[in-house]
Amino acid sequence: MYIVGNLSLILGIVLSAYTIAATVKGIRSQSLQWLGSARGGIFGVFLASLSASGLLLYFLATGQYEYTYVASYTNESLPLIYKLSAFWAGNAGSLLFWTLLLSIYTGIIAFSKKSSYTPYVLAVLAMNLLFFFVVLLALANPFEQSDTIPADGNGLNPMLQNPGMVVHPVTLYLGYVGLAIPFAFAMASLMIRRMDSAWLRLTRKWTLASWMFLTAGNLIGAWWAYVELGWGGYWAWDPVENASFMPWLTVSALLHSVMIQERKNMLIKWNLFLVILTYGLTLFGTFLVRSGILTSVHAFADSSLGTYFFIFMSFMVLFAAYMVVSRNRLINNKSVPVTSYFSKENSFLLNNYILLGAAFAVFWGTIFPLVSETFLGQKINTGAPYFNKVMSPILLALILLMAVCPVIPWEKASLSRFLKQIHLPLGLSVLFAGFLAASGVNGLFPVIGISACMFMLATHAMEIVRAVRARRRATSENVAAALLKLFSKNRRRYGGYIVHIGVGVLAVGIISSQAYPLELIKTLNKGESFTIGSYELTFNSFNKVKKTDRDVIFTEIGVVYKGKRLDPVHPEKIYYDNWAEPSTEVAVKSRWNEDLYVVLSSWETKNKITVLARVNPFISWIWTGGYIMLAGILIALSGGRRAAGTVIVQHVTNREAAR
Repeated sequence: MYIVGNLSLILGIVLSAYTIAATVKGIRSQSLQWLGSARGGIFGVFLASLSASGLLLYFLATGQYEYTYVASYTNESLPLIYKLSAFWAGNAGSLLFWTLLLSIYTGIIAFSKKSSYTPYVLAVLAMNLLFFFVVLLALANPFEQSDTIPADGNGLNPMLQNPGMVVHPVTLYLGYVGLAIPFAFAMASLMIRRMDSAWLRLTRKWTLASWMFLTAGNLIGAWWAYVELGWGGYWAWDPVENASFMPWLTVSALLHSVMIQERKNMLIKWNLFLVILTYGLTLFGTFLVRSGILTSVHAFADSSLGTYFFIFMSFMVLFAAYMVVSRNRLINNKSVPVTSYFSKENSFLLNNYILLGAAFAVFWGTIFPLVSETFLGQKINTGAPYFNKVMSPILLALILLMAVCPVIPWEKASLSRFLKQIHLPLGLSVLFAGFLAASGVNGLFPVIGISACMFMLATHAMEIVRAVRARRRATSENVAAALLKLFSKNRRRYGGYIVHIGVGVLAVGIISSQAYPLELIKTLNKGESFTIGSYELTFNSFNKVKKTDRDVIFTEIGVVYKGKRLDPVHPEKIYYDNWAEPSTEVAVKSRWNEDLYVVLSSWETKNKITVLARVNPFISWIWTGGYIMLAGILIALSGGRRAAGTVIVQHVTNREAAR
């Protein structure tokens, strides 16, 4: 089995290199035979990665502890689902998983409908595959054997024994790896000197699907941090959290920017820059996770892998930059400049600047400890206060732009018509701001931020209502049928509106939860109570349960909310036999407007404990907003070209707005 595993990695290297050579030969000689052989090479690469992955999963499931990776991340008492999820728990396994996904994606491209881009795309993707296979064989071999076979393995980090950590890495990797596809197509378009938007249309769903997976991965990671780490929050601006957030920001900019190129042939250079930057950030995130240069609860152990990822990232980005510079005149000849400052095109360009500014702010805060250590001789860490202070105005600017963008027409907008369209939602948001202030909401930014979210939600609702009304005038359909047909005929546009609504709901949750949390740390004797917000908490009992590989300490905390007795909560501490640090299991009781969050911090005796209690407002809005965003992405993914009927409705809508 050891030989089979390593042979799979060797075959992956050989076949990836062969695919590159056969593709280059086929392109130069215009030989369909060589290009077909390259496609066969990709199929062989897929079989090699599938063989290696299946073998590692078998070793993990059956406890083959002679393999160092298996012994490091599993043990006999670990449930099967977590034995299998150990596949991506360490360097070697996660890199093999990345390689498997990349080989699947590359195979889909190779055996899909062929285009003039395909050979060049396969060559770029095969370069990525070759790098990963070399790293797996030489630096992070999942089939490395130890000199002695332990009786049992070390087991999986208790923090990773959570359903969120079964799904979170998978969704992130699906997003990360998928972003190599638009990069490869962008390079292909530069190689064949074709600067139109054809490559964008071919990769639109790849880009959107990757963004969906990154969105899901970040949300699941935030939920995991909230329920597992026991500190009361969901996002700590950890370096590895930032590493997944930065490409999400740049892909968000790309998805908006490509619409301008498809429709107006504008922002060609912007789109090339964004797709290269996004690809580079996925490799940068992998470098951060595996280099050990920054401290993170999510990072893998310190290793030399980071150096090799940095070299590969630098090579690929410099190669891409060379391709752009060498085609600069052609790009400029094909690109149409944005001429009107007050237009939808310019609002999308402003969106690029805001999202790119956000990505740079996160990037700078993430690497600043390294910069300070290099130039000042001491590592100065940036924490949540820096990120919250910098990102708050950026979020506000983005929300306001999202509020007005749907009502700004293409090419050139009329200020009077624009003001007429936004006066109702703007007036409602101003009244809502007054209501918040009168209700005792403290702080200027929370009032402005939440009101801006209401403004954005109102403009989107108004646009949908106006479009439904226009369709009913054109077709005499009832409201439900008009709404359904409207969405089905232009899923890309209205899916985007749903995503924006989800962002607005999520932003309300973020602003509220950051501005108004309540927190108390209390030491209680048995039977004692304390009050936090509208909750009265009572220490009822202390219990200890011995299981096969762990001791579970839990308490029963009685809960009374506004005089009504609710079911008690049971925060836990779990001590694993083979792990030094205890695992925290948080007790969360959720309502539509707040969460009661209780953590067992410590205890002196079974009759005296210390608990952390928090009331986190509107946390559920964060998860709800995320679900709405994912629903909107799925709607947009299912759509194709805009139907003629929608154009008619849009024309009627514009006429109605002009009155």
